[in-house]
Amino acid sequence: MVVALVDAFESVVLPRTVRRSIRLRTVFYYFSAVIYSATGRLPKKSSLRQALLVAFAPINFLTLIMAWAALMIIGFTLIHWGLGTPLINPTDNGSFSSYLYFSGVTFFTLGYGDVVPLPGFGRALAILEAGLGFGFLALVIGYVPVIYNAFSRREATMLKLDSKAGSEPSALEIVRRHAQAGVMEGLIPLLKEWEDFSAQLLESYLSYPILAYYRSQHDDQSWLRSLTAVMDACMLIKGVVANGTDQTSKNLAFQAKATFVMGRHLLVDLSYVLNTPPRTGAPSRLTADNLEYIRATLREYGLSCAAGLDAERHLRDAIELYEPYAIGLAEDLIVDLPDWVPQADMIDNWQTSAWEGAKHF
Repeated sequence: MVVALVDAFESVVLPRTVRRSIRLRTVFYYFSAVIYSATGRLPKKSSLRQALLVAFAPINFLTLIMAWAALMIIGFTLIHWGLGTPLINPTDNGSFSSYLYFSGVTFFTLGYGDVVPLPGFGRALAILEAGLGFGFLALVIGYVPVIYNAFSRREATMLKLDSKAGSEPSALEIVRRHAQAGVMEGLIPLLKEWEDFSAQLLESYLSYPILAYYRSQHDDQSWLRSLTAVMDACMLIKGVVANGTDQTSKNLAFQAKATFVMGRHLLVDLSYVLNTPPRTGAPSRLTADNLEYIRATLREYGLSCAAGLDAERHLRDAIELYEPYAIGLAEDLIVDLPDWVPQADMIDNWQTSAWEGAKHF
């Protein structure tokens, strides 16, 4: 009972991550992660796989709340049973089932009145349980809106990236669309928004790690995919597009670094909280052919690109600072990371509908 109460307090009320070798929530998440990983091994195009992955986080969240409540009810039941609390008018006075029923209706403050304790310590214990039950239910009622408000803010920011990076976001597409429109300075507020977004996610995920498993309302999108694409774009701005001497170029380079720093902070801390080590040694998503294609594409829009072995080495060293963490989280959360170069003839989500299809556009 005490373990469940402390675990619920640390998870719902305490706004920080608690690291301890044995925690009820940790054990619960360990076994649920096994089920989550098994679901990810289903065929990728399977509708059952997608449905289970989407439902995992909400079901996990509700099951954990029910587990806390059940453990506290059983804990008070054992105390009453061990003390032999005298009860009025039970059909089977002194049985474990009577105490379990009494503890349940007391915890949820139902107050039927068919089973009540006689004067003594049992009444004080019943008052304590009713108070804890009332407080627990109030915390849960307040906890659910916090989770879903954070989820809604995350989705709104992510969806706004659609028009600037494509529905399948990629670093090249982010920079190319701004260069094509001749508004490279427009990247500054975009990257600033994602710096703030990363800070908000970091605060939310450290307090409520289960949020990281909530999947997007769109099957082909995820917060990790979008964040990684933005961080890739920061690398292009810093490592490929040569920094100019004008004030706009300086501001853009500064903001790209600030967004990258906050994004890496988020990936590293979340990897620690979810106990997901970085996947070192994994092949880089940026191939030599893709890098050459990126440089050639950006030159078409008048952007001078840094080249040479030193420039490429600095770029790949910078990518190594965050890519292993992104790959590790992607494997743990069962999501795909973005490509650096968008696929040919990609169509954005706004260009399609369930009725007209892509041909209408």
